[in-house]
Amino acid sequence: MSVPAVAEVVSRQPVRHICELRNNYTNTEKYTSNVNNKLVTKERNAKERRVECSNWCNVCNKSFSSRRYLKLHESLHKGECHFSCGVCRKKFMTLTILKVHQRIHSGERPFSCGVCYKSFTQLAQMQSHLRTHNGERPFSCDVCKKSFTLRQMMMRHLGTHSSERPFSCNICKKSFKCSGSKWKHMLVHSGERPFSCHVCKKSFSQKSHLKSHLRTHSGERPFSCHVCKKSFSQKSYLKSHLRTHTGERPFSCHVCKKSFSQKSYLKSHLRTHTGERPFSCHVCRKSFSQQATLKKHLRTHSGERLFSCNVCKKSFKWQTSLKRHQYDHGRIVHCHETFVRNVPHVSER
Repeated sequence: MSVPAVAEVVSRQPVRHICELRNNYTNTEKYTSNVNNKLVTKERNAKERRVECSNWCNVCNKSFSSRRYLKLHESLHKGECHFSCGVCRKKFMTLTILKVHQRIHSGERPFSCGVCYKSFTQLAQMQSHLRTHNGERPFSCDVCKKSFTLRQMMMRHLGTHSSERPFSCNICKKSFKCSGSKWKHMLVHSGERPFSCHVCKKSFSQKSHLKSHLRTHSGERPFSCHVCKKSFSQKSYLKSHLRTHTGERPFSCHVCKKSFSQKSYLKSHLRTHTGERPFSCHVCRKSFSQQATLKKHLRTHSGERLFSCNVCKKSFKWQTSLKRHQYDHGRIVHCHETFVRNVPHVSER
């Protein structure tokens, strides 16, 4: 009997080849045969079905139909940017990416949702948005099985299972778990703020920051607490608020082990150990560990009096001064409640 006749296919399963720089997937099929006790492995490109191809990338082994496309792809690895925007002069690696970027300036949003009619600059954004209507979550984590509507969200989530931070800033060497976080960080160095508010003209480096800012004008509070129904303008505010109900304190000091419900509270607390005083008065140069303390101190220079007596309308710089004053009226204010002081009666002579 011939060798092909006795060859037994042990396994046939899809395998993905991943380009480390671009995260592009090229599906291949892997066939393993056991012939004369020798393991023979053959990989075949499932998309192109080409046995031989001369246009292979030496970095990520991705193949292309022409030398021109290969050269364009290789520029991605080299970081070459040949296409520049005529408005902001920002440079891009491909003409396609440039055309998508130009829609930021033109306001063009050619792709719209058939359900809510929300429009988008890219087809992929609209397709991802549609999952908010149908509930589809096609990307799942191999570790904890949590599912996501976007592949980028799943890849970002995978970083929570690993301490690896492979993407680093070329300027300050700060490292990040995903490339998207790195590129957002780079805007800190460039100073670029392409997203501006149409109401107050304030500009932002990220579109999400602009979206959050716009709620200060509209008063929108889309995130509400399921316990007390209190609403918030940002999801992060709601997340922090929920800890007041659960009692969770996930941020702990590595020096004294004291724990806090918010990361900002921990950051402020750490200054009690380091002695750092990053907030300084522009008038007398006195420095403080807390920004709130600096604001109080500035009243000594400005003469601002924020606290006024509801009896005689006299105003004070400090709330403690107001409380002492109200005690003289026979009324004590504490925790937003007003109490009447028992004043001993003095008989007239």
